[in-house]
Amino acid sequence: MNKSCIRTSVEDDIGIIQLFRPHVANALNRSMVLEVVEQMEAFDQDKNVRVIVLKGNEKAFAAGADIEEMLHETALSFELQDPFRDWDRLLRIKKPIIAAVEGFALGGGFELALHCDLIIASEQAQFGFPEIKLGVLPGAGGTQLLTRAMGTRKALEWIWLGEFMSVKEAHTFGIVNRIVAPELVVEETIKLAKKIAKQAPIAVRLIKEAVIAAEDLSLQDGMKLERKNFYLAFDSADQKEGMRAFLEKRTPSFKGG
Repeated sequence: MNKSCIRTSVEDDIGIIQLFRPHVANALNRSMVLEVVEQMEAFDQDKNVRVIVLKGNEKAFAAGADIEEMLHETALSFELQDPFRDWDRLLRIKKPIIAAVEGFALGGGFELALHCDLIIASEQAQFGFPEIKLGVLPGAGGTQLLTRAMGTRKALEWIWLGEFMSVKEAHTFGIVNRIVAPELVVEETIKLAKKIAKQAPIAVRLIKEAVIAAEDLSLQDGMKLERKNFYLAFDSADQKEGMRAFLEKRTPSFKGG
């Protein structure tokens, strides 16, 4: 496939994906979404990559879906094509995903950021679901992911009104992890990714599984999953290395085994 909609690179242990449709503010068409998903899956299987970073450009992370592409769709055409099945694959990525958001993250762009595990955003970033103004609603997980982040009443308000959310508001609601100066967004995101990449990879993945599952499981079932993953960590060489390093008062060297 011609990777015309994204650019990719690997920096140390960090796999970087850049959305690249600058002429339309990185509007998400199906080709771009598929390329992003396939590259994330490739990084997820790459032993040399420990953390994935997803970024846009200084003007836009992604300013929504490609409206022209959807204009003549019908309920039947959507049902037959099932374009959102590619989005479901994002939920199965085991490695940490960090979004570096500059400019606009709207509609599908906001949904793509919410599919990431962490969000580092520019002081000038703006978020929102303007779908209501087009007579529709978020369709790639926006109603579910935003509700989990900020609660039912606030999510209804934002999605019903279709207004833009400032980065400060997004941070207050727990959507954004860190706010940084525009010129430092990518640098700070990579810096955070490298810190996570130094941790034990198996433990990082087991933690992601347990924390994300906590949103859907009862407390009892969540505790069972946490305990199972805790036990599994003790089958790793990294667990032995981490505990030996602690006793020997040195920095551990985790290999991911």
